[in-house]
Amino acid sequence: MAEVTGSEILAKCLKKEGTKDLFFIMGGPMQLVQTTCRTEEIHMIDVRHEQAAALSAQAYARLLQKPGVCMGASGPGAINLTTGIANAFIDCAPIVALGGSSAIGLYGRQTFQEIDQLSMMKPITKWADRVVNLKRIPEQVNNAFQKAMGGKPGPVYLDFPADMLYEKIDESQVDWRLSGRPLLRPRPLGEAARVNELIDALAKAKQPLVVSGSGVIWSQAWKEMQTFVEKAGIPFYTTPQGRGVVPDDHPLSFLTMRSTAFKDADLILILGTRMNYVIGHGSAPRFGGNAKIARIDIDGDELATAPRQIDIPIQGDCKAVLQQLIEAMPKRIEPENYAQWRRKLAEGEASKKKETEGGMAMNKTPIHPLRLCEEVKNFMKRDAILVVDGQEILNFGRQSMPTFAPAHRLNSGPFGMMGVGMPFAVGAKIACPDKQVICVHGDGSFGLNAMELDTAVRHNAPLLVVISLNGGWTADPKKEKVGRNLGYTRYDKMAEALGGYGEYVEKPEDIGPALVRAQKKVDEGMVALVNVKTDDTARAGTVSFSSHAAAVT
Repeated sequence: MAEVTGSEILAKCLKKEGTKDLFFIMGGPMQLVQTTCRTEEIHMIDVRHEQAAALSAQAYARLLQKPGVCMGASGPGAINLTTGIANAFIDCAPIVALGGSSAIGLYGRQTFQEIDQLSMMKPITKWADRVVNLKRIPEQVNNAFQKAMGGKPGPVYLDFPADMLYEKIDESQVDWRLSGRPLLRPRPLGEAARVNELIDALAKAKQPLVVSGSGVIWSQAWKEMQTFVEKAGIPFYTTPQGRGVVPDDHPLSFLTMRSTAFKDADLILILGTRMNYVIGHGSAPRFGGNAKIARIDIDGDELATAPRQIDIPIQGDCKAVLQQLIEAMPKRIEPENYAQWRRKLAEGEASKKKETEGGMAMNKTPIHPLRLCEEVKNFMKRDAILVVDGQEILNFGRQSMPTFAPAHRLNSGPFGMMGVGMPFAVGAKIACPDKQVICVHGDGSFGLNAMELDTAVRHNAPLLVVISLNGGWTADPKKEKVGRNLGYTRYDKMAEALGGYGEYVEKPEDIGPALVRAQKKVDEGMVALVNVKTDDTARAGTVSFSSHAAAVT
């Protein structure tokens, strides 16, 4: 048989693993891999920064529930992937990151771009490995895909030294037997006694609550979750990244009553999400100190090390355990049990909506960010993929812009990373080319990966970007924050210069028509950006996620 290089083996392996799209920046020693990937008919999306490659792969993975693939050249190229990989690690998103590295045969001689990339990657990945044997590349590549998706998903990294990539071997010596093994998606059931214990607890509860997260998405358990809450009549809330698993406008969703529901619930079922700062660690004062806590998670370590005592821990796959609960409910759990609880939340919701539904009535200039969010909400399609990135606009958007489909809401996530917006939007559009993709960006966060506008234009990924232009990083009513000001940059002109469509808006009544015109251009195949000047003093009154006080000892 003919000789093949390590680069060619890698490209063939990626094809066998079902890779259709790959995010990268060209560079040595990966160029032969990249050329061969194109030969293998893998769609190669060259971004403008490797960080964006990892972030785009993350969005791609969330939407398709399969590993997203990214690639960087040696040294700085691979290291540039790390911020995006870390974001995926904290967000439990399965990406397969591939990095070229300096020749292993010359390691220690201070060769070009020599640095220990593998050691850097290990703390921010589920698994990291280095290729040192051409025969085993198919095995290691398949291992990477398996580990990215197995159990609690997450990023993995494979390091490819230059000499391994360009070394040749007779193709007959390559062990292809393990290449393309189907990805295992085990669905472990919960322990029957624990499931029964939860049913008993629900039967006794008066004010139960479901709090769900991305685990429902990775388990593809959105139908089971909706069936469960409907059959039981239990109100639900989701983490920001878990929005849409059940539509936000569902009758059991009382979005404006989140704080009240958390404090007053007597049983809280935490479903497929970590007990981190996003939900106040499941503890007082955010939640009632006497509430019973039940938790379903595929990761036993998460259950064992939770920051609050779990009264009913159930280790298992969300989809499988929810089905167990659904089958065990008849004659034991009835919606009538919680009618008074739902009535309390519904009445509070109605009252709050009367107080807060003033977004469209805000006609002042400069434009209030909530008015911008309301315009986007009223304009977007029901199945739109909404990406939100920034600070004030992220907080206002969390309150006012709903999501109705699983995985169709993408934002900074639990790592709190800014700059995810444009790369996420590119990854989303590549994953779902037929969906409306809207990226609502703060002007500060936009600047971190703004050149991904160019990526979208070059790769014919027509998406709509809406910028809240408040002149800086955050609201600053007293003009006191050092480094806050960025100026009112005409990002719409930037979009035009890159080959897209741009509009600038200063009056609230002009937002809607501008969005319609921009979407028309998107429908014609262009990338469009609407740059909306907003009030730099407007602060969103939401729960503070960050705390910079001294640690409690």
